[in-house]
Amino acid sequence: MATRATTPAGRRRPLSPRAGLTVLAVVVSAISVLPVLWMLSSSFKTRSTVTDGNLIPREFTVDNFVYVFTEVPFARYLWNSFFISALITAAALFFHSMAAYALARLRFPGREKLFGAIFATLLVTAPVVLIPLFLVARELGLLDSYAGLIIPAIFNAFGIFLLRQFYLGLPRELEEAAIVDGCGHWRVYWNIVLPMSRPILSALAIFFFLANWNAFVWPLVATNDQDLTVVQLGIASFTTQYASNWNYILAAATVAALPMLLLFFVFQRQIVESVKTSGLK
Repeated sequence: MATRATTPAGRRRPLSPRAGLTVLAVVVSAISVLPVLWMLSSSFKTRSTVTDGNLIPREFTVDNFVYVFTEVPFARYLWNSFFISALITAAALFFHSMAAYALARLRFPGREKLFGAIFATLLVTAPVVLIPLFLVARELGLLDSYAGLIIPAIFNAFGIFLLRQFYLGLPRELEEAAIVDGCGHWRVYWNIVLPMSRPILSALAIFFFLANWNAFVWPLVATNDQDLTVVQLGIASFTTQYASNWNYILAAATVAALPMLLLFFVFQRQIVESVKTSGLK
């Protein structure tokens, strides 16, 4: 008669791999969310209590937000960031999708070398090209203008690479059938490929918008006009030479972060689906 294996009394069963991963995910999530909660809580504290280390404010006030929107043109900063980020996102999606389609479907001499050169620019960090980019923008008269903030940020190898990988996974049958019916490459791209690219384009739109909403270094270098100040420079303006008004900084940071958090939560499904359909693991 078979006997059942029993565990010694008092010994706990070891956690399963699934339970261990769940615990790890909870811990990492708590560590990630805690700074956001601290920022949100501290934005309602007074200047004397903002660094007291308590998560719950002892003295609750909304004067920080009133100061941010009345004493400085913070609404103008938000509009500049939104306007610049929206234009960059729209232009980048248009040009990147065309370049990626050409690199994925059209056959021409040097196609792979051209893609390799574009992909290699991902290895070049932004500070390396900051001075050459500034000199070029100055020679073209783009400094202190919306054009100087928008045009240099449009072209990004990451978007071309991700879209090219997505297009390589699309079935060729639909495109070949359209070509047989007399459609040219432009009509195939506009009427067939582009509508099928909505998931990846939605995710890239979020990535591009977030990246340019949080831009700091290039706007700092390219502009001196206060009317062109973006939101990140506006937040930095609350830091004085001798001290930092942390209550105002955290209030402004909360105002700048909340729209982006809402944007992510609304479109998080598109982000996940785009990563799955683009072949990235």
